[in-house]
Amino acid sequence: MSPVLELEGVHTHIGAYHILHGVDLVVPEGQVTMLLGRNGAGKTTTLRTIMGLWAASQGRVRFKGQPIGGPGQQAPTPDIARRGIAYVPEGMGIFADLTVKENLLLAARSARREQDLDKARLDWLFGLFPALHKFWLYPAGKLSGGQKQMLAVARAMIEPRALLLVDEPSKGLAPAIIHNLVSALAELKRQQTTILLVEQNFMMAQALGDQVAVMDDGRVVHAGPMAELARDEALQQSLLGLSLGAHQ
Repeated sequence: MSPVLELEGVHTHIGAYHILHGVDLVVPEGQVTMLLGRNGAGKTTTLRTIMGLWAASQGRVRFKGQPIGGPGQQAPTPDIARRGIAYVPEGMGIFADLTVKENLLLAARSARREQDLDKARLDWLFGLFPALHKFWLYPAGKLSGGQKQMLAVARAMIEPRALLLVDEPSKGLAPAIIHNLVSALAELKRQQTTILLVEQNFMMAQALGDQVAVMDDGRVVHAGPMAELARDEALQQSLLGLSLGAHQ
């Protein structure tokens, strides 16, 4: 399939620290690409660099064949978002003092009032995340951790997006909530939504991933089909220091 997103030789510096050391990454259209690696490998920095929150000091980031990152070609983050890339950060980034409805309205750039929201799409989101319907008028800060994560994902989905970047959505969640989250992301996958997903839960990675890229020390050290990595315990041990089978 044609790539939606391509990173070529991307380096990122944060202050005096050199975090990414020449990242090469291809995200095919209509698939879920897992970005795996040990803590500190550079996964979150990669997502933030794609979004322009941290500028690439070297290399190129292209979205649908057009440059959005790299020296002399860095697009502002709002422009990157307007092109159809949504980002769900690890910290969720919800507005705690606003209601669930207000959080979703802010994310829906084409809507100013609830009546302006696409009702069919909103009903679809309520089907994926029933708690958001139940707590529609509650302040988001009063939701549980799992409900806040569902709201964060729903905000990225309230309008059709060409690419979703999701950073460790299952972190700190109970197994039952993770199951619901996997079901929701699997529904997006069935609709051939393109997703780049950072995740430490390897059961979730195996369930959702079509492709996988493994990072270490600011580089992609392995890329290929997720099913291939899931079958090869020796490769898992080499790349990740553990086996997927131990996390079923």
